[in-house]
Amino acid sequence: MIFWIIAALCAFYVKGLCGFANTLVFTSILSFGTANINISPVELVLGYPTNLIISWKERKSIDWKICIPLAIMVIIGSLAGVVFLKNADITVVKVIFGVLVILVGAEMFFREIAGKKKEQSKLLFTVIGVLSGFLCGIYGVGALLGAYIGRTTNDSKAFKANICTVFIIENTFRIILYSIYGIITVAALKRALLLAPFMLIGLGAGMFSAKKINDSIVKKIVIIMLIISGIALILTTIGE
Repeated sequence: MIFWIIAALCAFYVKGLCGFANTLVFTSILSFGTANINISPVELVLGYPTNLIISWKERKSIDWKICIPLAIMVIIGSLAGVVFLKNADITVVKVIFGVLVILVGAEMFFREIAGKKKEQSKLLFTVIGVLSGFLCGIYGVGALLGAYIGRTTNDSKAFKANICTVFIIENTFRIILYSIYGIITVAALKRALLLAPFMLIGLGAGMFSAKKINDSIVKKIVIIMLIISGIALILTTIGE
């Protein structure tokens, strides 16, 4: 149980600081000793209220023109992702996604250094939305989602507000699907309840830290976490 507690504290500290990447931190710590199908439902139940908390706190920065269409694309992808999680070997798929996340994160990093203005692409919007949903469905990972929203928002508050709002919609849908497919169990709910206090401690510490750190630094941390997320996704997949 100690590893679950450490995972909850670390994962939700990152969530409070960056607004995402909690799933990969949580999964990376636990994946070498626990099957992903047992980790994902616990993290999903723990992460749901954190998205509600952050979205409410940053509600003035929510842009529904970003959130609603992207959430629809994510839900479409989640349908395929959940089926794969239950029935298929998705190792190769996760490695491919890991590489893609690293490339997108690297592109954002160099774009940030160059100070180039972000440009929105409808094709990119649709592709990343569906792929993000697929990745969320099989692994609960929002790294691609973070990569897109990171390109379309100007500060960390707007980033966290919009990504967590999309997560609320996606999480609600995925909780229903996980319940239908029997992925969420009574044991998973009990474990999530036991870990809830540690989740709140980690989240609170992360949100407090975000207030004390310069916004541009937080933005760079978000980009770095994207790249680390991609690397972690590949390494944990290979280690399974």
